[in-house]
Amino acid sequence: MDLRDLHDLRDWLPRALGVAERWGGQFGPYESHEAHRVASDAFTEAFDRLAKRMDHNYPFFHPRYAGQMVKPPHPAAVTGYLTAMLFNPNNHAAEGGPATTEMEREAVAALAGMFGFDAHVGHLTTSGTMANLEALYVARQVHPGRGIAYSSECHYTHERMCHVLGVEGHRIPVDGYGRIDLDALEGALRGGRIGTVVVTTGTTGLGAVDPVHEVLALARRYGVRVHVDAAYGGFYAVLGRVGAGGVDPAPWRAIAGCDSVVVDPHKQGLQPYGCGAVLFPDPRAGRHFAHDSPYTYFTDAELHLGEISLECSRAGAAAAALWLTLQLLPLTPDGFGRILAANRRAALRWADLLDASGELELYQRPDLDIVTYFPATADRALSSIDAASERLLRAGMTAEADPVFLSVLRADADAFVRRHPGVVRDAQEARVIRSVLIKPESEHYLPTLHARVAELAADARATP
Repeated sequence: MDLRDLHDLRDWLPRALGVAERWGGQFGPYESHEAHRVASDAFTEAFDRLAKRMDHNYPFFHPRYAGQMVKPPHPAAVTGYLTAMLFNPNNHAAEGGPATTEMEREAVAALAGMFGFDAHVGHLTTSGTMANLEALYVARQVHPGRGIAYSSECHYTHERMCHVLGVEGHRIPVDGYGRIDLDALEGALRGGRIGTVVVTTGTTGLGAVDPVHEVLALARRYGVRVHVDAAYGGFYAVLGRVGAGGVDPAPWRAIAGCDSVVVDPHKQGLQPYGCGAVLFPDPRAGRHFAHDSPYTYFTDAELHLGEISLECSRAGAAAAALWLTLQLLPLTPDGFGRILAANRRAALRWADLLDASGELELYQRPDLDIVTYFPATADRALSSIDAASERLLRAGMTAEADPVFLSVLRADADAFVRRHPGVVRDAQEARVIRSVLIKPESEHYLPTLHARVAELAADARATP
């Protein structure tokens, strides 16, 4: 959301208030209670303090912020969220949010279609962590006593959730591109102790896409389920399933044959935090969440969303925000796909610029829109690269006149040498710079961004 979007919100947010006022007026007047009233001057003073506190932030909306996978939500998401939030629906049961329950079902169906699911059961969650917990919970129920395999570069939530669920976790090495190693995986599957394999379409470190199609074929030979963690990169299925934007279609098309998938609309999907989603192509998976309540599930003949979820209360406003966004930006190559294609073009173009740079070196060519690189140092030693990356990061964040906001990724020595055999192994690991180009505005800003980062890298190399 750039500054022009704020002008749009000046028009749309009053309309959101009008919706609530119009709807509420039909029920007649009533006497409000003084218990929660506050004085106008007290509200003003407190709000001014809030506004001042918000100055302590990073410019997530601006392409000079090229650090983590963070950006403001789309104006449609903000407007949809605020409109529904004034009603404060709870999508645990249809009685708590009849309108937003239907919106959630429709939005989730759109996400299921994005992955090629014909039938499905699923719902929105408060995060990708909760979504992955639900998927792994079902994995445990389907294959009790058998473990869960995941790559060494998957999101750390999988190892944590295995502990939570009391399931044995199997950490599988990765290949030279940060993708799950198929030979190592098959060796682990031969033991018969694994019931589910987790594949990642867009690791949060490198943005690497596991070969879902190859893992799926391998897993099926051993009677093993496949769960897709697409929390970060899942929306690229819009391009990947049709082979648009230069995205390899094979992994994305294979998702339709997997057993569960997780995606976070609050990452690539332009939504506010928190909005995740979990989907199962087999509607029978819902039976693993079966429960009852003596006072909750009465108003809808269909399964309530809370009856197919581990979570209870969930904001119906999140469903309204996603629903409205998808009305305006459908999950097609010409809708959401235009945003994703711009992000990826920017990442690939930056990789080309880094390859030609004398000040910076590309760590690994991006699969999606995460770019990793490091300052070129004279001695090519890991310790020097690590120190130069730290100086570059800090110099960019603290520059008053022309700041740049980046992030770092720790790469162990084996991974580094595999990609750059010429480096000197004088340390166990080294930090590299990591930039997530999750905003399409990065495509236009890239020449400026690259020039500034190269300038900072030169300074970092010159001042040890």
